[in-house]
Amino acid sequence: METRTTSRLPFDLSVVGQGCWQLGADWGNVSEDAALEVLEAAYDAGVRFLDTADVYGDGRSERVIGQFLAQRNDPDVTVFTKMGRRAQPFDAAQFTLDNFRAWSDRSRENLGVDTLDLVQLHCPPSAVYFDGSTYDALDILVDEKRITAYGVSVETVAEGLEAIKHPGVASVQIILNAFRRKPLEEFLPAAAQAGVAVIARVPLASGLLSGRYTTDTVFAADDHRNYNRNGDAFDVGETFSGVPYQVGVETAAKFVDVVKMQGIDATPAQRALRWIIDQPGVTTVIPGARNQEQARANAAAGSQPPLDEETLASVKALYENYIREHVHTRW
Repeated sequence: METRTTSRLPFDLSVVGQGCWQLGADWGNVSEDAALEVLEAAYDAGVRFLDTADVYGDGRSERVIGQFLAQRNDPDVTVFTKMGRRAQPFDAAQFTLDNFRAWSDRSRENLGVDTLDLVQLHCPPSAVYFDGSTYDALDILVDEKRITAYGVSVETVAEGLEAIKHPGVASVQIILNAFRRKPLEEFLPAAAQAGVAVIARVPLASGLLSGRYTTDTVFAADDHRNYNRNGDAFDVGETFSGVPYQVGVETAAKFVDVVKMQGIDATPAQRALRWIIDQPGVTTVIPGARNQEQARANAAAGSQPPLDEETLASVKALYENYIREHVHTRW
């Protein structure tokens, strides 16, 4: 699989990574054996980048990855984790050096490593990005060899633009997909110029862009696509990319029709991933998977041809006509 890096990032990342939220919690039940099978299938398909967080299943995702790392013992596998969402209360005052040390030490134990490849601040209160002491504390973690590098995971373009002003920030994780196009305008060009890696998350709009869901689809009680549709648990933009569900389902059906017209032997989800991979400035995309088949299919998007110009124009028109009014000014 193709790998990419940037001047600030000391790693090569497979252009398709494995998002590991599903392997921890909030997407219905995934057993530990099934989680390990997902990681094995992704690895066998060429994926060498895993993205997780200390809060996914309260460390369960990290611990499963730790088992996988011990079994594979492959130095080419890079793992990024996140910290901060375990803060109680969840406010800017909690983002201190002492807490950074405690959170990163817990992740090192969960993953079974002495030094974390990279740790990302996990969508903290916006003020944290604009506080220079945040980056000073993260620099200390690097000096102490708790982490090799650091980045941020953001909700808004404005947060991402602020973060990349700080030279220690090696990566920014941001929601980017055919239903969340705002980062294309200013953020991706700025990140590329700064040499910052861009990790595209929520690439299928929580599954909408697969075209598999209808207005009658029922999600499990412990699935965020059930309990967070209105942002009751965390930022609503993380669930269906902030698109109202019925609007998303109806537009996704149109997306399926559009990408099929190119005549490529691929699923709508794979074409949605390929759309992201081909955006200038994107380093890697991190779709999740609940089973081996999904992991293999996601990885295969990395070797597919790009969308042609006619298809790209049609995909953009879907956004402008149906989606933009719901999301563009919010994030």
